[in-house]
Amino acid sequence: MQPTPGIDASNYVSSFNLAFYFIVAVSLLFMIGLTVLMLYFVFKYNRKKNARAVQIDGDLRLEILWTVVPTLLALLMFYFGWSGWKPMTKAPDDAMVVTSVARMWSFSFAYENGKTSQDLVVPVNKPVKINLVALDVIHSLFIPEFRIKSDMVPGRETMMWFLPQREGQYDLYCAEYCGLQHSYMSSTVKVLSEEDYLAWYTDTTAVTTVAEGSAPGSEGFAILKARGCNACHTSDGSKLIGPSYLNLFGEQQIVIRDGKEVPVMVDEEYIKKAIYDPNSEITKGYPKGLMQSYTGIVSEEEIEKIIEYLKSLNEQ
Repeated sequence: MQPTPGIDASNYVSSFNLAFYFIVAVSLLFMIGLTVLMLYFVFKYNRKKNARAVQIDGDLRLEILWTVVPTLLALLMFYFGWSGWKPMTKAPDDAMVVTSVARMWSFSFAYENGKTSQDLVVPVNKPVKINLVALDVIHSLFIPEFRIKSDMVPGRETMMWFLPQREGQYDLYCAEYCGLQHSYMSSTVKVLSEEDYLAWYTDTTAVTTVAEGSAPGSEGFAILKARGCNACHTSDGSKLIGPSYLNLFGEQQIVIRDGKEVPVMVDEEYIKKAIYDPNSEITKGYPKGLMQSYTGIVSEEEIEKIIEYLKSLNEQ
C-alpha cells in the first residue's frame, strides 16, 4: 500500500517543514552574504591597493543593525519551533491509546483490546496517543514521514501523539544508539482506512498464524521473530549475543547460577525459565543483564510453540 500523494502524512508535517525551510533559508542567506562580503573586502582592501593600514572607527548604526537583525531572526526561529512543539505536549481527549514497548532490539505495540503487533497499525484521521515504555536502555521512537521522535527512557513515563492524515506504510526506527543490533531495530507504521482498521482490530485470532501445511515449528519461529528474539539468537549455530537455537533443546548447558557453574539440561522448564526469568541462570560465555523478562508478553501457549520449533532444529 503506497501513501496517498498530495496530503501530509501527519498533522506535524507542515509546521515542521515551515520551521526547517525558514532556518535553512536564513542560514543560506547568511552564508552566501557573509562569503560575498568577505571576498569583497579581501579584494577591496588588499595589500597592493592599501599598502599602509588605516584604523577604521566603529559605526554605531552598523553595530545596532548586526545586533538587532540576528536577534529578531533567532526569536522568529524560536517562535516557529515553539509553535510546532507545543501541540505535541498534550494529546486530544478522544485519542486512541497504544502502548509501545521497546527492548533490545525490537518494538512491540499493545492496543486497548489486548491485541499486540510488531508493526504500529492505526486508522487514518484518528488521533493516536502512544505511551512509550523502555525495558532496558534508552531508545527513541522515530517516524520520519510524520516528523515525530521521542526518547523512551527506562523508569520514566513519556508519550507522543499524532494524527495520521493519509493511508500508507511508513518506516519507524529507533533513533538512539542502543547497542550492537541498534541498526536492526526498525518497524512499520500501517495507516489503514477506518473500515480496514476495524476489521484488523476486531480480529481476535492469533497475531502469529501459519498457513495450512507449513513446516512443524513455523509458528514458534514466527513468534521468536515477532518478539525480536532473532536479534540476539540464531538458528544456524552462529554466535550472537545469546546461544543459538540450533541443537539447543535436549542438550546440556553450563550456566552461571549464584556465581557458580552448574550443568543443566535444556528442557521445557528450562526454556520457560529462560524466557520469564532470564537472568537467574546465564549460559557460560554470554553476558548477563541484556535479556529482560518476557512475563506478560509471551504466553505459555506461545512458549509451547517455541519449544516445538527448537525441537525441529534438532532434527535437521
